[in-house]
Amino acid sequence: MIISRSKELFSAAQKRIPGGVNSPVRAFRAVGGQPLFIERGEGAYLIDVDGNRYVDYVLSWGPLVLGHAHPQVVRALQRAVERGTSYGAPTELETRLAEMIASLMPSAEMVRFVNSGTEATMSALRLARAFTRRDKIIKFEGCYHGHADSLLVKAGSGVATLGLPDSPGVPRGAAQDTLTAPFNDLSAVRDLLEANPEQVAAVIVEPVAGNMGVVLPQAGFLAGLRQLTEQHGALLIFDEVMTGFRVHLGGAQALFGVTPDLTTLGKVIGGGLPVGAYAGRADIMKLVAPSGSMYQAGTLSGNPLAMTAGIETLEILRQPGVFESMTATTRRLADGFADAARRAGVAITQNRAGSMFCSFFTANEVVDWTSASRSDTALYGRFFRGMLDGGVYLAPSQFEAGFLSTAHDPEAIEQTLAAAQRAFQAL
Repeated sequence: MIISRSKELFSAAQKRIPGGVNSPVRAFRAVGGQPLFIERGEGAYLIDVDGNRYVDYVLSWGPLVLGHAHPQVVRALQRAVERGTSYGAPTELETRLAEMIASLMPSAEMVRFVNSGTEATMSALRLARAFTRRDKIIKFEGCYHGHADSLLVKAGSGVATLGLPDSPGVPRGAAQDTLTAPFNDLSAVRDLLEANPEQVAAVIVEPVAGNMGVVLPQAGFLAGLRQLTEQHGALLIFDEVMTGFRVHLGGAQALFGVTPDLTTLGKVIGGGLPVGAYAGRADIMKLVAPSGSMYQAGTLSGNPLAMTAGIETLEILRQPGVFESMTATTRRLADGFADAARRAGVAITQNRAGSMFCSFFTANEVVDWTSASRSDTALYGRFFRGMLDGGVYLAPSQFEAGFLSTAHDPEAIEQTLAAAQRAFQAL
């Protein structure tokens, strides 16, 4: 595999862009080698600037649930661009997408669009504090909710990948009201709530953690959070930026039958364009300006291009059988990885939820950040490079989720599993 042009571009990028990338995990530091520079995407495939073709399981870190450059989405965007890229004024598209989200995710009685997942979680927490008139929040070790100051505490994949326990530049005061508990540990949450009576505004959680690999909630965990927050007058926030329309058409809240007070969204609802949203109970959302006093604004929020791509994506995704077929394909892939590892004598734990998956290089069950962090990251790096040589592009970090799309057909899966067999055998 020749990547000479990628090497040239990376060298040039490092002179003008910190680390040569605009998001840390893209730098390949956790897996070795140099990042690939991409020329284009086609369906389930990426093509780099040297002409190499890969089956893509990163999919822009989750948004591309229909694959790259889906014809229907592209045509809709072409028409939208001709009408203008942004107006800074309301459009019908915003209401249409909000209604689609509410129809699939009934807890989303009202929706406010923003431009990123970070904006969504930051705003949802501000809203929770405004509604409850409390300051403290509880988050979980290994869960990432964006790079807002108060959330960069034991924050999972990106920070863990680089070996940074937290982030310099975050004032102590910004994080002093952020309490942390182990994922899947209800007793720890109960202890925090009891130790901070009438002080906790919200508990925020990735219902399926996707930033320490893919870690599923154990039976009763999410329902227990719902019960505890109600008992203590705190709000329950599901961060479904990653899981929304990925693990179920109604999100993780529909998959597990637990209704949060607020939900944060992103990725899929923009169809590959920058987007975020926070949504929830109408009585809470009505506190958001201009209907209420909790201020939040954004120049490009609800821009017509992101709304158009999101509408087209959800229209296709909710067609009969589409989501179910993608989920079945993901199950086949995950089972194939587990089988290939077993035949090669390599110990892995394979986790999956909907169209998300992760191969942990550990023989032990992965239920939280402590168990995830025991994975053999060096071995994952060797596996990653072996898969890349086989024409398969996985996440360049043990602690990131993999994603499938509706474009991953049997041929792509067969190529992937053949590469996996070779890569596991090489280990």
